[in-house]
Amino acid sequence: MEKLNSFKAYDIRGKVPSELNPDLAYKIGRAFAKHVNASKVVVGYDIRKSSVEISEALINGLTDAGSNVVNIGLCGTEMIYFSTPYLNADGGIMITASHNPPEYNGMKFVKRDSVPVGYDSGLNIVEEMILKNDLGVISAKKGSVEKVDVMEAFINNLNKFYDPKKIKPFKVVVNAGNGCAGLAIDAIESKLPIKMIKVFNEPNSDFPNGVPNPLLIENRKPTIDAVLKNNADLGVAWDGDYDRCFFTDEKGDFIEGYYIVGLLAKSILKKFPGERIVHDPRLVWNTLDIVERSKGVAVQSVSGHAFIKQKMREVNSIYGGEMSAHHYFRDNAYSDSGMIPFLLIMQLMSEEDKTLSDLVEEMIATFPCSGEINSTIADPAGKLKEIEKIYTGGKVEKTDGLSVEYDDWRFNLRMSNTEPIIRLNVESKGDVLLMEEKTKELLDIIRA
Repeated sequence: MEKLNSFKAYDIRGKVPSELNPDLAYKIGRAFAKHVNASKVVVGYDIRKSSVEISEALINGLTDAGSNVVNIGLCGTEMIYFSTPYLNADGGIMITASHNPPEYNGMKFVKRDSVPVGYDSGLNIVEEMILKNDLGVISAKKGSVEKVDVMEAFINNLNKFYDPKKIKPFKVVVNAGNGCAGLAIDAIESKLPIKMIKVFNEPNSDFPNGVPNPLLIENRKPTIDAVLKNNADLGVAWDGDYDRCFFTDEKGDFIEGYYIVGLLAKSILKKFPGERIVHDPRLVWNTLDIVERSKGVAVQSVSGHAFIKQKMREVNSIYGGEMSAHHYFRDNAYSDSGMIPFLLIMQLMSEEDKTLSDLVEEMIATFPCSGEINSTIADPAGKLKEIEKIYTGGKVEKTDGLSVEYDDWRFNLRMSNTEPIIRLNVESKGDVLLMEEKTKELLDIIRA
């Protein structure tokens, strides 16, 4: 069957207008409303130039199908995850292309209770309805559109995750990257005892300082520079739709998301011992060690938000973390948040009276890792088979891609869902040189 290029594994994403445009957005609205039988849908959008036009077409499609729409306007993705249950809606749609270049836009979808809708859980049906022009009848009664500001309720909801009275008066660099995070940063500022040093705080669809993707090494520099210049205690940077945040310690060192998963697990299990912590299979040893020492139960899941959220619901997990800086919380409708980790890390630093570098130093020394290294190659599936034949004698596991574990080092190799890319992660037990040697060895084979 014919395919629509913009329909991906977890969401819709494509270039505007060739792959995503108002005409397609209208049809998506009609199809989604029919698919989830929605009487009420929450819609929000990010800062991109095309977002308002696409949201208007989407809302027109939803209301033509008879759904009432609550338009929460310019927001972050986690505000859709919060608003859908908060406003008792049947679904939520966020218009965003997250950290993609400016010419892209996209949509993320949830059903009632913010259960994610990915390609295998409904987007395939929406795509098929559009391709077959099976959008249902236009409703005799067009749905209503109500504009609602949920920022105050969203910020107040964060109170159940942290205690501002337990946070020290830190000096914190906050970098919104000209995405949507600046709005939430401004709204929460008066609730926190910290001094904020704001970098690129104004939402700006031109992205004058580059697309907000703090994973790119060149995008980390403004946060690092501001931390060092201001002698700050911490630096935090968000991606465009701020469902992810990234940390820089007081020395100006970027902290891998893997170790933040460990810190958040530790912080949560301190208050709730015995709870289950869901993690992805890319890097695991540090998480397993901390969860065990903190008297929790570690549960492994396939990477990707739809899988992590599903696994968390299955096992009633309090927190799920991915090394890609997606952090999920049961009391946040099992959804990922970029604001909650920011608050929890500051509280942990305060309670333990330690700098961020002190908190992660032992983890990094005990379980050094390569970080995720991407390679574009012609035949990722063939390469995975080739490497499995080479690395024998270890414990093989295939929850997500290929994981091979030896006594003192392990690796995970997985394919991208959307591109001809293979992703490598390597870690060792306390041996940086071994980790670096094995990383180079594997990359030589991958890129040969």
